[in-house]
Amino acid sequence: MYSQQTFDSKFDKRVSLLFSAWSALLDESTKGEGEFWQGVGVRKSNVPKAPHLENCKLNAQLNKKLDKRVESESFPPWTLWKGVLDTYPLSTGGERLKSEGAYPPWITGSDEENYPMTRKVQRDIWIHQHPLNCDDPDVKFLVADWESLPGFGMGAQIAGMCGLLAIAIREKRVLVTNYYTRADHDGCRGSSRSSWSCYFFRETSQECVDRALQLMKEKEAWEKGIIAGKDNYTSRNIWAWGSPWSYLQPTTEINGTLIASHRKMDKRWWRAQAARYLMRFQTEYTCNLLNAERHAAFGREAAKLVLATTGKEWLEEVGEEPQFDMERFVWSNHKPWMPRPLLSMHVRMGDKAREMKIVEFEEYMNLAERIRKRFPYLNSIWLSTEMQEVIDRLGSYPHWNFYYTNVTRQVGNMSMAAYEASLGRETSTNYPLVNILMAAEADFFIGALGSTWCFFIDAMRNTGGKVMVGYLSVNKDRFW
Repeated sequence: MYSQQTFDSKFDKRVSLLFSAWSALLDESTKGEGEFWQGVGVRKSNVPKAPHLENCKLNAQLNKKLDKRVESESFPPWTLWKGVLDTYPLSTGGERLKSEGAYPPWITGSDEENYPMTRKVQRDIWIHQHPLNCDDPDVKFLVADWESLPGFGMGAQIAGMCGLLAIAIREKRVLVTNYYTRADHDGCRGSSRSSWSCYFFRETSQECVDRALQLMKEKEAWEKGIIAGKDNYTSRNIWAWGSPWSYLQPTTEINGTLIASHRKMDKRWWRAQAARYLMRFQTEYTCNLLNAERHAAFGREAAKLVLATTGKEWLEEVGEEPQFDMERFVWSNHKPWMPRPLLSMHVRMGDKAREMKIVEFEEYMNLAERIRKRFPYLNSIWLSTEMQEVIDRLGSYPHWNFYYTNVTRQVGNMSMAAYEASLGRETSTNYPLVNILMAAEADFFIGALGSTWCFFIDAMRNTGGKVMVGYLSVNKDRFW
């Protein structure tokens, strides 16, 4: 990541040292013990907690618990509580809220802050994808590889799988994803290699995956329709839950006017629900990617905040800080710190000119200035773009703080496929996923309706408690 901010050449050495200490701890969480601590006079136990980083190992353990049934119950142990508060022992002996009355913990915000029926639909998808007994002869499967044809970008791959999930639900089949090209790299290890489970929790239980892969070897299972593949279907315009999209209120604007409806309202709603489900829980690997990028972008600012508020010198020999219940339980679910308010902006140009009207960067920034007139305390932008020419223009806006991934970008109009190939499979997968997850957490969003990637950023925001924030677009796409 890169933060376009000017720091004093005599930047506080303590801040730099704390930033380096956090960097060393991050490296150890993924690569093992390093050499940083030797000779710097710093003890790990003295390093203050980094407010912008998450405990990825603990998060993965908690999420695993929330994605698996307890014995024969219908739901995992979902409650109204977040984080690890549910593990706090009750002192009254009273019963906790039954799981059947709770909603999936990966949904943020109320019903009014998300697309219609989001919490109910997410719960229903989880139930559908996690039958009580995967070996039951009545349980049928749809096994599908992720699209791997040349020219299929990551957004198109996700769109294809969203359609297959819709088909599986309509056909009363459990969707099982198989080979995922973008995870076929050395960063995804063991059983997660070449699998969506490298980045996010699987779409179904491991028991159902094993059962489906076993049935694929049986000719009789194919003949009886117990197992099916994506080649068995041609249409993906198959939905469930009636028509919740008919209740959508307009929150997307183009040229100063809210767009009330369009001919793909059903697809917009459904893809948002499917994408949210498929990306409901991050793996430890994805969490570590986000930690590294947030640290590179916000780490120095976080260090300045911590050192400005601490009452003692962190380099001194001090005893271990006591662990209080409030920190351990109630505050456990607070999201990592980032500069707020934060505007997310995805600038799509390059070869996309074949499919949509390309808009210059200045028009994106005009919309940003408009937002700031309403919210004058906004001065930070999380920028994602494939074009180097956009990065080169940032100096024209010195009154904004820009944060963006430090990755090689396109020069000229090379195809997206060629650009991704130049980055390598691991980098070309990791950095877009980091960007979409960061965009989903930002306070405002500017994009292009003609971009499939913007489509999914919008989807994640509208099922992540951000529907009332709105979406300012620089163009229309082909659906309107």
